Amino acid sequence: MKSPLIEDNEGDVYLDESDIINEVILDDEDLPDVVDDEDFLNGSGSSSSSGSEYDYYSSDNDSMDADDGMLVEGGDDSVQVFTNHTGEIYTVACSPTDATLVATGGGHKKRVATRREGKRGFIWRISHGDWTAELAGHEEAVSCLSFSHDGQLLASGGLDSTVNIWDINGNHKHKFVYDSPHRVEFEWITWHPGGHVVLAGTTDCTALMWNADNGKLMNTFLGHGGTVTCGDFTPDGKIVCTGSGDGTLRVWNPITCEAIHVVRGHSYHAMELTCLAISSDSTVALTCAYDGSANIVNIKTGKMVSSLSGHSDIITCVEFAPSMPWAATGGRDMKLIIWDLPQSSPRCICYHKVS
Repeated sequence: MKSPLIEDNEGDVYLDESDIINEVILDDEDLPDVVDDEDFLNGSGSSSSSGSEYDYYSSDNDSMDADDGMLVEGGDDSVQVFTNHTGEIYTVACSPTDATLVATGGGHKKRVATRREGKRGFIWRISHGDWTAELAGHEEAVSCLSFSHDGQLLASGGLDSTVNIWDINGNHKHKFVYDSPHRVEFEWITWHPGGHVVLAGTTDCTALMWNADNGKLMNTFLGHGGTVTCGDFTPDGKIVCTGSGDGTLRVWNPITCEAIHVVRGHSYHAMELTCLAISSDSTVALTCAYDGSANIVNIKTGKMVSSLSGHSDIITCVEFAPSMPWAATGGRDMKLIIWDLPQSSPRCICYHKVS
C-alpha cells in the first residue's frame, strides 16, 4: 500500500517497498524528545532558533566530530591534561602576555601533614607538560590567583590567611600574612592596571592593598559588614570597587581609603553580591548577586542606572565586552546571557544541561 510523502505542484509523491534502501529499527529511547514551541521559548529545547526574539543554545559534555559534525559521546578536545594536583582545583589564571603560561590553585580545605597532599598551586606551560613550578607557600588551599598586567608576577591568595607573590618561574618573592586572631580566607585577588600593586578581599569584611615589589601593606579598606566577595580597580587605576555579602557596592579612593559612594537600598541588591565587572572606560560597574539580580551602577555618581532581569539563581560570573556595549553573565540557573546594555535586554541566551 502506498503512502503520500509530500504534496507539490505536480501532485502527490509516493514511495513503495522497492524504493527502500535500508531499514533502521529505533527504540523509543533513541528518539529525541519532542519540544513544543512554549518549552523552546522557555529554554527547554535543545536546538537553536533564528525566528524567535532571542537565539537559544544547549550544551553538554559531548563533543562535535570535526569531520562530519556528529556528536561524539564522551569526546575530549583538550590539548593537554595537567595532573599534578592532588585535590580539587579552585582557581585558574592565564598570563596576559604569554599564551602558554597558566597557573592553577586548589587543594584540601583542611591542614595536611604530607608534602604530597600539600601540593596546592602550580605554574605550568601549555604543550610543555614536563615543565612546572610548584607554588609551595600555602599551608591550606589556594583560593585565588592573578597575574600582574605586565605578566611578570603572580599573586596567590589562600584559605590560610596569606597572600604570596611569585615570579613567573615560581620563585617566591613576598608573603603577606593577615593578622587576625581567627581564621581568615582570601576570596579574590587582582592587580592595579599600571603597576605592581595587589588588591584582595577577605572573609573578615576587609579588602587590602599591598606593594608587591617591596612587600609593604599600603591600605586597608574598612566598612563592609560582610565578606568582601568581589572587587577590582577601574581600568584607569583611579578607583577601587568592592562588593560584599552585606549587599552593598562600595566605591573607594585607593589612596585615602575613603568610601566615595556606598550603593545600597531596596532598589539595589537584596542579597549578597557575588561578582562584579567594570567597563573599559571606568564609568560603570555591573554587579551581580546571590538572588540572580544584576544592576548597572554609575561609578562617578554612585547611582543605579538600570537592572538586568533574566537569571533565576545565583550569578557566578560577569564580564564586559572589550569594545561593544555588551556584557555576559553566567549563573547556576544553567544560563549564559549576553546583554545589550543600552537596551537592558538579552541579545542571546545560552542554556547548559548542568549549572
